[in-house]
Amino acid sequence: MRITCPLCGARDRREFTYKGAALPVPALEDGVAEWDAHVHLRDNPAGPLEELWQHDMGCGAWLKVSRNTATHEMLGVALAQDAGLAIEEGQS
Repeated sequence: MRITCPLCGARDRREFTYKGAALPVPALEDGVAEWDAHVHLRDNPAGPLEELWQHDMGCGAWLKVSRNTATHEMLGVALAQDAGLAIEEGQS
């Protein structure tokens, strides 16, 4: 599988680390039920899904990858910050 980093170009997926589904995160002040649902009760669809990946063996950029989880077809890649996702410094 190859991922096209917007900064570095097409690279083997072994240069990247999968960080999870790109889902909205509950606010820190939200209750236990909201956080429990976010962590434990997510769907696991076969098909198109948006994911977070980090190009940790390259430029270090955080990416929002649209990928078909059934076929591994890459549907799109954008820098996470350009896709409106806030990534905390030092998050891993």
